[in-house]
Amino acid sequence: MEAILGAIFFGLVSYVGILLAGTISATPFDDGPVPAQPPLLGIAAGAALVGTLLAQHADGSGHMVIYAIVVCALSAVWCTDVRYGIVPDAFTLVPLALLLGIALVERDPWPFVSAAVAFAPFAGMAIVSKGRGMGWGDAKLAALGGAVLGGETALVAFAGGALVAAIYAYARGRRKEVIAFAPYLAGAIGIAMPFMTS
Repeated sequence: MEAILGAIFFGLVSYVGILLAGTISATPFDDGPVPAQPPLLGIAAGAALVGTLLAQHADGSGHMVIYAIVVCALSAVWCTDVRYGIVPDAFTLVPLALLLGIALVERDPWPFVSAAVAFAPFAGMAIVSKGRGMGWGDAKLAALGGAVLGGETALVAFAGGALVAAIYAYARGRRKEVIAFAPYLAGAIGIAMPFMTS
């Protein structure tokens, strides 16, 4: 029963994220990915699966609320990056501030360290690329992933996400095109979250 409730709850939370993404109106960047329609049903189904797994392993309803906020933000990030090539700060910095605020109250320095560890390589790439292809939104999303997953797990998850992105681009013959990278980071975070509660 918990698994079914987790699936329904996280599916709805993902839908809220998709709706929030719909409130963003932006002009796609000229040097960004080709605008597309995100796979809304796939995003919600993936969130429902994450909810099912989290419901079986999470150690308290407080954690489930935090995970739900993160999943809502990840769904919104996925949609905005595919549509416009942007990752709005509201969808990365707000949940990151919440996680770091909780860590501050609990006097736990590791989310701060993990966020910085995950942020650093993406920030370096954003500086080197001058925001083309890898931007600051991706770096902030990586920091959120670090705070949620821990630095080491986040980097492994992001490496897996980058590998999937490269394989997908190669298979579709888009090796030289800019792709929306945030969905791969968001997916990596979502896939790894249930394993952090085991």
